[in-house]
Amino acid sequence: MAFYRQVGSVPPKRHTQHRRPDGGLYSEELVGEEGFSSDSALLYHRGIPSAIVDARPWELPDQTLTPNAPLVPRHLKLHDLFPGEEHKGVDAVTGRRLVLGNADVRISYAVSSLASPYYRNAVGDECVYVERGTATVETVFGALEVGRGDYVVLPRATTHRWVPTGEEPLRTYAIEANSHVAPPKRYLSKYGQFLEHAPYCERDLRGPAEPLLAEGTDVEVHVKHRGNGPGGLTGTVHVVPEHPFDVVGWDGCLYPYAFNVADYEPITGRVHQPPPVHQVFEGGGFVICNFVPRKVDYHPLAVPVPYYHSNVDSDEVMFYVDGDYEARKGSGIGKGSISLHPGGHSHGPQPGAVERSLGADYFDELAVMVDTFRPLDLGEAGTAADDGRYAWTWSGRGPST
Repeated sequence: MAFYRQVGSVPPKRHTQHRRPDGGLYSEELVGEEGFSSDSALLYHRGIPSAIVDARPWELPDQTLTPNAPLVPRHLKLHDLFPGEEHKGVDAVTGRRLVLGNADVRISYAVSSLASPYYRNAVGDECVYVERGTATVETVFGALEVGRGDYVVLPRATTHRWVPTGEEPLRTYAIEANSHVAPPKRYLSKYGQFLEHAPYCERDLRGPAEPLLAEGTDVEVHVKHRGNGPGGLTGTVHVVPEHPFDVVGWDGCLYPYAFNVADYEPITGRVHQPPPVHQVFEGGGFVICNFVPRKVDYHPLAVPVPYYHSNVDSDEVMFYVDGDYEARKGSGIGKGSISLHPGGHSHGPQPGAVERSLGADYFDELAVMVDTFRPLDLGEAGTAADDGRYAWTWSGRGPST
């Protein structure tokens, strides 16, 4: 993220002495991407960021993946994954259930009411969409207050934790990359400023505003990292001698931030616009789009719902968050549903949806879409949430029994 921020106490010049009130030196840490050839931040710690006093294995939530075979579109009912009061014993990190994944990205879902452990993902950036509820995301850079409709982008290896606030359970849709997550390059100038045609800009991004300092000794930090477990992942718990939230100041262009989907300005036209106009972020091997309430096509003969389409290079995952999604009426899909439309299968409106949409001038819908360039496999939650009937909804009948 090329938008520069400075928070707390930093020296006038980088890599120079920065002293504590008692005369000792703060520990300067450079956090940088792509071999320190891309975005970075400088953090100033009261303690030594390398110090650990113990380490032990952390058994990650089930990361097993099963191929989508035979190849069919699927309807996954996420709200069935955490029934009743189950959220009261769940946190937003260790309680994640893996829905879909491949070698580039994993999509998980959690409904939680407990504070998570301190956590860092050393595999890639995370983009977590808050479906419902509110939380404080405490990070080594400072805190973010987040709620319904927020994307929370957490750079790789950012130590943080999720603390639900309020009475409503926290519903989070976690998109974990094996790369970095950033605004699409076509939205940015060659120096990284948002261009005028971008559907959002720097003013819409909320970063930490002040340092978050905490006291503590022998604090556990759960680390997800590369290894020989399912999906090439494994976990370790590090015990650090002093609290990891010891940063008195930082500056740079690499930090966590939040962006609310309500601040996304939709791009519309006289006829139906293609999915790339809805893009909000990109990562290695995938893109993230959102479909927000908007005025729809205004040509006198326009067809407002999407045409049938075959995205031959991608699997499409649509998370239906809110509103009334016109193209899926009659399929059983509703709030909290996911549709998986795999590459190799043409998809589009349900029978009757085209005619019903004619004359519409506004769609009240909210959905988050992930398109991947490698096939997606089903996680244990994806298998558990599959309704088993969606593939046959266009024809009105399934396999004979």
